[in-house]
Formats: sequence, structure tokens, C-alpha cells
Amino acid sequence: MSGNSVGEICRITTFGESHGEALGVIIDGCPSLLEIDTDFILHELRRRKPGQSSITTERNEDETFEILSGVFEGKTTGAPIAIIVKNTNQKPEDYDELKDIFRPSHADYTYEKKFGIRDHRGSGRASARETVARVLAGAIAKLFLRQHDISVQAYVSQIATIKVEQHYSELDLSLTEQNIVRCPEQSIAKKMITLIEEIKLQGDSIGGAITCVIKGVPVGLGEPVFDKLHADLGKAILSINACKGFEIGSGFEGILMKGSEHNDSFTVHSSQSTESPDLITTSNHSGGIQGGISNGMDIYFRCAFKPVSTIKLEQETVNKNLQNVQMKASGRHDSCVLPRAVPIVEAMAALVLTDHFLRNKIYSHD
Repeated sequence: MSGNSVGEICRITTFGESHGEALGVIIDGCPSLLEIDTDFILHELRRRKPGQSSITTERNEDETFEILSGVFEGKTTGAPIAIIVKNTNQKPEDYDELKDIFRPSHADYTYEKKFGIRDHRGSGRASARETVARVLAGAIAKLFLRQHDISVQAYVSQIATIKVEQHYSELDLSLTEQNIVRCPEQSIAKKMITLIEEIKLQGDSIGGAITCVIKGVPVGLGEPVFDKLHADLGKAILSINACKGFEIGSGFEGILMKGSEHNDSFTVHSSQSTESPDLITTSNHSGGIQGGISNGMDIYFRCAFKPVSTIKLEQETVNKNLQNVQMKASGRHDSCVLPRAVPIVEAMAALVLTDHFLRNKIYSHD
């Protein structure tokens, strides 16, 4: 099975299955002498973990991680970093009745046809449980970016028709973690939580959107023509389970504007950190990237997540014998993946920025 790695200079490979012994990640290309804050890594894992609130799955995993290599005396050595998280709260019997059934909108059929075998226990490699490895790597990427005053912050901006209308610049993003749905607009957050709880009681699921903002990005990240920064961000974000859409800057709303309205005009801005004047744009419809290269403005994008495919309502489908059957999922599943997807979106964005930062050869140490 290929396609388990991403990145060029800073490259990660994830491994493991939902109900296997463990999941993990190998990070190759992480610079040496980076101080590893284990408390921060654990904090990021807890933001992603199941069982954290009434609107997430009841599965309760102890997200204790173990660093196997690449770190010595609290600092990276430059060698590959290997980290694992063991699976401790497994209930594979929850999936026994589904082993011969192709569940609607799951990877069951496509995995079976492509590989001739599939792990039916929680979807195996196709499970969103795999994202724990991404968050591990993303936490280290965030620690690297923090050294260079680059921040990555995401928040839930929409659940079904309930939407945050304000631009991210009008919000206090420090409030994102103040509620269980991870929406910085508290009044909207309450409505989102109520809706998710209603959908959960119905045994159904619901989708939404996450907005991510990256601040402090220097000019020059991104490689023409096929490795444009927004293209790599799009690939990384769309690789997340249940993600079905990605737009950067004005995105699809840009088609409603004229060129004269959409163009980001340049102006001179005197930076306090240098004697030379910097150029900034008076608007940011480009989302901080022009020609595939960062222009120094905030990078912001929005991504859409579909309703979770596993629901507790009865559905029609087909089994391996090509017979029409009725199925009703049991087990522990999210009714809305959005709150737990926020740290995953941040992790993937941080990994892309770290990789391009290193590819641009900006990084150096004394």
C-alpha cells in the first residue's frame, strides 16, 4: 500500500490501523536541536481524542505517546523521529456483523476491490483513528514554526446552516477552545452544540466547515509550478478523512467579484523588524498566496467536512455475495467530526508550512 507519506524535506509516514496494536508516525527531515515540549504534544492529542465531550464519540482512548527515536535529552538529533500511540480501548466485536457488508460511503468496497483484503475492524487503515499520527507530527511542526513566530489556528466556522458570518479578522480566536464545538463566536457555538446534540439523538450525523488562519508567514514559501503552496495545502487538507472541499482566500466567493474588486493592491508598509520597507496588500482576497508563493499576508483557507458516514439509522446496502441487505451500525461514533477535526487541520497545515519553510532554505541555526 503506497500513499502513506507526505512532504519533501520534512517528510512524514504514518502507520497502523484503528484496532491494531498501535498507530504511529516517522518524521524524517526534522532539523536538529529543536526542543521537544511533551506537554504541548499531549495537549494537541487531547484536543483530537475521542470521548472529550458530550458531542463526540464515547470511545475513550488514553492518548499516551512514546518517542522511540530522534530525540535525545529533550532535543531533536536530526535523525528520524518515531512516535507511537498504543490502542487501548478496542472493541473489534462491534464490527463483526459488518465484516461482509459494504457500508454506504465507506472505503469497504474500494479497499476490497483494490487490495483484495480489508480490515473491517473500525475501517482499519481507512479509519480516522489514523489522524492521531498526523497530530503527533503536527505538534512537532508547530514547535518548529513557533521558533519563527508562525502560528496556525483553526476553528469551526459552520455546522450545516449555522454559520459564523464574521471574517476571521473580526473574531477573537483565543476564544476557540472555550466551548466544546471549538467556535470562537460563543452565541453561534451554542446553536451549533444544540443542533449536534439533536442530530445525535436521532442517530444521524451532520457536517460543516473549518476555517484555518496562518499568521507570520514570510514572503517566498511555495514552489512553482506543481508544488504551489496552496496546492500542497489543498492536498494535505483533502487527505483528512471526511474532508470534501477546500478553498483559499476568497475561494468560490471570488467568482461573484470583478477583477477590479478582487485584485489585492500593494502598498508600502514600514516594518519594525527591518530598515527596508515591506510591501503589503490593502486587501487579501488571495489568501496570502500569489503565484503559488506566500506574499507575507495571513494565509487563510476553509475546508468542508461531510456528515460522518457511520450512523445508527437503518440503511440499505449490499454484501459480498451481492445481496441487498439492511444494516444498522452499532459501536461508538461521532455524530459530527468537526470539533475533533480542528487540531487535525492545524496539524496538516503546520506540516506543509514546515516542509516549505525548509525547502526555501530559510531555516538556519547558530
